[in-house]
Amino acid sequence: MQDMQAFDRQGASSILLTTQDVQRLMKVDRSTVYRMAEDGRLPAVKVGRQWRFPSDRLHDFLSCRPGAALPEDSAGLAASLGPGALQAVSDFLGEAFGAMVVLTDIQGQPLTAPSNPCGLFSAVHRYPGAADRCVEGWQGLAAEVDLEPQWRVTPLGFLCARSLIRRGERLVGMVVAGGIAPEPWPPSPAEAAALAENLGVPSEAVQGHLSEVFQRDPRERDRILHLLPRSAAFLSRLAAEHGRLAGRLEAIAALVADPPQRSET
Repeated sequence: MQDMQAFDRQGASSILLTTQDVQRLMKVDRSTVYRMAEDGRLPAVKVGRQWRFPSDRLHDFLSCRPGAALPEDSAGLAASLGPGALQAVSDFLGEAFGAMVVLTDIQGQPLTAPSNPCGLFSAVHRYPGAADRCVEGWQGLAAEVDLEPQWRVTPLGFLCARSLIRRGERLVGMVVAGGIAPEPWPPSPAEAAALAENLGVPSEAVQGHLSEVFQRDPRERDRILHLLPRSAAFLSRLAAEHGRLAGRLEAIAALVADPPQRSET
């Protein structure tokens, strides 16, 4: 808390918010705002007998409270949105793309179960070790230097592409679309046997499911490449908004906590 003269001496040009403004911003009642201002837990100045709140300092105060800036090891996509929300978005994208979709962290480790998987993926995924080869393929996509999505052939033989998800200035994950047949398809028996050997699965696991991939013409493949960055941008906004909301909620929780007991003199 400071008086108006001290505020003026600092040459502040901040807009002064009213108690009602702060109530709307923080979703608390008038008495709570008064108590926090009186205790010094809320940036405030006295203008006559009324409390006023410098908007820039209030914004900085809420933004800098615990939870507004998560540490490096806990600010990833899963920590931001949670597995349930990520899976729901992945499932929606799989249906919208008409392709398999998986959300991963920036190292290519899956954060969701694959949505709308093709039959070939499901068939080989049942075998130990095949999942590791899939992850290696996603890790290869993460290491690509191209910022724009490009179709790449994966260890399973079909096409995948990815777009990067950001949180602020950091890359935190990827949207991966795949399960799409390249041209030409299907591979020859010798090529299919080589795929199976590379995946460490029986040959019939590949040969019997070569028709169970997504056949998409060039226009449809271009449509998916167009939608991938928009989907990644949507997830980036979700993560950012969730981070701001979480920070604000934790700030409010800290602010409205009972103040320390004052010693009586």
